[in-house]
Amino acid sequence: MSLLPGKFYLDDFFDDFAPMGRVKGMDMKCDIYEKGGNVHIELEVPGFNKNDIKIDVDDGILTVEATKKEEKEDKDKNYYRKERAYGSYKRQFTVGNIEEKEINAKFNNGILEISFPKEEKKETKKFIEIK
Repeated sequence: MSLLPGKFYLDDFFDDFAPMGRVKGMDMKCDIYEKGGNVHIELEVPGFNKNDIKIDVDDGILTVEATKKEEKEDKDKNYYRKERAYGSYKRQFTVGNIEEKEINAKFNNGILEISFPKEEKKETKKFIEIK
């Protein structure tokens, strides 16, 4: 148990900076759960259209990539502030040996829902006899 406070002096100051190549607040947060023998991933992709999102599976890795291109800036606009983020965001999940036809995906109100059958665990451990 820690007796130190959760935030210490300037700790919250550094929360405003995102790691290199990432935009603060654009983490594509997700919930992953099992239900009815399937694995479900609910991924937040607010501000994107269905056509901006690509899903692929390769060698047991499911990749979700969302790309938002910056709208052409109007020279007549005198911006006071620009906070909307543009760029590519990617998440990868290890899903095991599943076929692409087994993966179902739907997009509604900024939530991407992906489901696929849970892979059965195979016993791969081999015991070696000691001589």
